[in-house]
Amino acid sequence: MPPIARASVLLLLTLFTAPAVAQKQSPAPATGPAVTIPAEEKPAPYDAQLLRLAEILGSVHYLRTLCGADSADWRTSMQTLLDAETLNEPKRREKLTASFNRGYRAFAGVHTTCTPAARQAEERYRNEGATLAAEIATRYGN
Repeated sequence: MPPIARASVLLLLTLFTAPAVAQKQSPAPATGPAVTIPAEEKPAPYDAQLLRLAEILGSVHYLRTLCGADSADWRTSMQTLLDAETLNEPKRREKLTASFNRGYRAFAGVHTTCTPAARQAEERYRNEGATLAAEIATRYGN
């Protein structure tokens, strides 16, 4: 796992294990467009786990928003993960984005109001995400 990807997974692990609180972030300074050279897209050995993690991020994002919590950190985390993992790999980026959206839509089709079941699902998904992020970091982070 490249160092930047490892950092992204560790960031996600922090999000999943930290208490769910709103955080304000200052906007990033504007930078010029980056020139990139297309690289050959090869699946990483941990892509299946990343796809599941992306789906969990989408689900948690929807459920936290539904229940009135600030969920900007989850969307930001997904963007950080995409930037770290899919540089010059648009097909991998599409797959991860589709997984995030699938997780979001899965709960949007079932939960339209915040209920105890929605809160329980959010907690379970956060726990699964923390476990998955830790496994990815442990197994592929070296």
